Amino acid sequence: MGIQSVTQTSTNLSDRYSTREGLFAFLQEFLPLQRFAVLATHKDGQPYTHLVAFVAAKDMKHLIFVTPRATRKFAHMVKDPRVALMIDNRKNKSSDINDAAAVSAVGTAAEVFGADRDTVLPLYISKHPSLETFAKASSCAVVRIAVEKYDIAWKFQNVTELKMIP
Repeated sequence: MGIQSVTQTSTNLSDRYSTREGLFAFLQEFLPLQRFAVLATHKDGQPYTHLVAFVAAKDMKHLIFVTPRATRKFAHMVKDPRVALMIDNRKNKSSDINDAAAVSAVGTAAEVFGADRDTVLPLYISKHPSLETFAKASSCAVVRIAVEKYDIAWKFQNVTELKMIP
């Protein structure tokens, strides 16, 4: 399944979050439902965040987004490809404390070229058809994050770490 280990930081976890298989199943349900994420990069010790439209690979080992090469986020990733992507389902309501979940994916970003680009771009466009022209522009980079781990948070304080096998 591509999952190496699970670390839990709460003793009151539901069964769904207490096994690798349960966490993987949660990611397979959760990630396709979310369209946008917050990308975290850094430059010279200063953190930056950027909103991106993303798609997850079926094996959950990779997350893909598209960005113009002439952006701050792209320049930051070229200088240091270590990134994090935060995906959540909050609705900006007080009930989010109990109902919302957030997933932080930590990994390494790289532009995808050639046949790899031709393989992942249709996956991205299938989730974001309104971005097809943007995604296919020669000025845009298709970026793939190789996920090293996911931190899954729910009910405000429960967090589980899921390490991925490269």
